[in-house]
Amino acid sequence: MSLKDKIKGNPGLKKFVHWTLVSDARPRLWVKLFINPFVHKRGSGSTIRRVRLDVLPFNKFDIGRKTTIEDFSVVNNGVGDVLIGDNTLIGMSNVIIGPVTIGSNVIFAQHIVLSGLNHEYRDINVPIVNQKVTVAPIVVEDDCWIAANSVITSGVTIGKHSVVAGGSVVTKNVPPYSVVAGNPAKIIRQYDAKTGNWERI
Repeated sequence: MSLKDKIKGNPGLKKFVHWTLVSDARPRLWVKLFINPFVHKRGSGSTIRRVRLDVLPFNKFDIGRKTTIEDFSVVNNGVGDVLIGDNTLIGMSNVIIGPVTIGSNVIFAQHIVLSGLNHEYRDINVPIVNQKVTVAPIVVEDDCWIAANSVITSGVTIGKHSVVAGGSVVTKNVPPYSVVAGNPAKIIRQYDAKTGNWERI
C-alpha cells in the first residue's frame, strides 16, 4: 500500500496532512516555496504570469514547453490533475479546476471556465456546501480554439482541431474538427474530408 493510500484510508491522518498543506483552500506558503517547485513540471520556455496557483503536491500540475498562462487566471488541482501541453496559450482571467487535460497548440481566449468538479446537491436534508464533490475529467485535445466567456463542464471532451464559439456552454462531447456554439453548445459546422470544406450542419 502506498503512502497516499494509507493517508486516504485513515480519516484522522488525512485531516492532519490536509491541514499541514492547505489553508483557506490554498496551499500554505511553505508548500509553494519548498515542495511545488520540485513536484510539478514546467517545460522550457513556459511562462506563468500573475496567476493564482492553487496547486498542491498530491495531484499533478504540469505545463509543456513554450506554454503561457496569462494574468489573473486561476489554476486549481485540489481534486484532480491539471495537465497542459506544449505551445498552448491560456488567456487572461481563465479558471481551470482539475481534473483537466489540455493538449498542445491550444488557444484559450479570456474569461473561460473549465471545472472538472461538481457539488452534490440531491440530499435535501444536508446543505449543498456539506455534500460531497464529484469529479469527471475534462479533456481539450490538440489544436483547439476556445473563444471568450465559454464554459466547459465536467466530463466533456473537446475533440482535436475544434472551435468553441464565444459565450458557449459545452455540456456534451465535441467531435474532432467541429465548431460548436450556444447554450447548450451545438455543432454548427464540421470539417468534411471529402469536400475539404467546413460544412454547415
